Amino acid sequence: MDTNDELQLQSVALGGVNLTLSPKDKSVPEWIGQEEILKQLLACWLVVAKEDMPLSPRIIGMPGIGKTTLGMVAARHRNQPLYIFQCTSDTRPEDLLITPVLSEQGKISYHASPVVTAMITGGICILDEGNRMNEKSWASLAPLLDHRRYVESIIAGIQIPAHKEFRCCVTMNQDESTFEIPDYILSRLQPTLSLGMPKEQDELAILKYHLPFVSHDMVELTVQFLQKSHQLDLDFSPRDGLHILQYAVKRLAQDSDHPLSKDQAWQEAVEGILGEDALDLDKLAERKRRALGNERLPMGLGDFFFGESDPLHPDLDR
Repeated sequence: MDTNDELQLQSVALGGVNLTLSPKDKSVPEWIGQEEILKQLLACWLVVAKEDMPLSPRIIGMPGIGKTTLGMVAARHRNQPLYIFQCTSDTRPEDLLITPVLSEQGKISYHASPVVTAMITGGICILDEGNRMNEKSWASLAPLLDHRRYVESIIAGIQIPAHKEFRCCVTMNQDESTFEIPDYILSRLQPTLSLGMPKEQDELAILKYHLPFVSHDMVELTVQFLQKSHQLDLDFSPRDGLHILQYAVKRLAQDSDHPLSKDQAWQEAVEGILGEDALDLDKLAERKRRALGNERLPMGLGDFFFGESDPLHPDLDR
């Protein structure tokens, strides 16, 4: 789409209402590794027959592993304009659809959200961190996510059909600070695409791609740290690795009179980004296991009279 087309799409008339459209996302990210899940997402958006419809998948995984980037790259593969809506706990239905804005002249204008803009222009919308959004807001999208493919704005008093090329996906973090999405919405957000932590060579390539100015040995040290954290089921991501390296190189460049060694700068960065506990991953993993209830049960009377491996210990089979 050229500049003239973009100017024409800044506002459209729909059902007698003039809508100001949201700007599209202009990022040009790269996808490194895990090609299979990219193919799966693109397959969800295919239409293989006249009676067929695209799917609206949910992409799940830990924060910072590239779920949003995956959707962005898939949109670029399809050569469609991309719009991203950031879901939050206080997102309202009108935020998702059309918001009235009062101008300085006292007139009300109507602004289409990234979701509605993608619907009108035939673009792709990523609903980012969708499980931070409440049920009332999700309910306003229910008809969009099934065979009806439209939304209704009570504020603007119009029904908005989706362009036939409109596609969407939802990213969801696997953490505790989220809402439970109702089943009638989850049944529409299918299939579930699970994005895991990257393998060693992919993680190395990701960090080098984003931070080409950082020395290879520091990148490799960070990758080894991240790979061990993945093996121990700790929640440190490539995004954490990028922040560690960014802070470390800034500390190295800061003071030429009393320079830090690379190891000092890196350890300080780990502590500053992830906390002091991250300096000992094994200890941190053990603490996490205990917090999840995997520690040994409190000592009972049998422990006083019998050794732990004594065949007469009453709890030997535990």
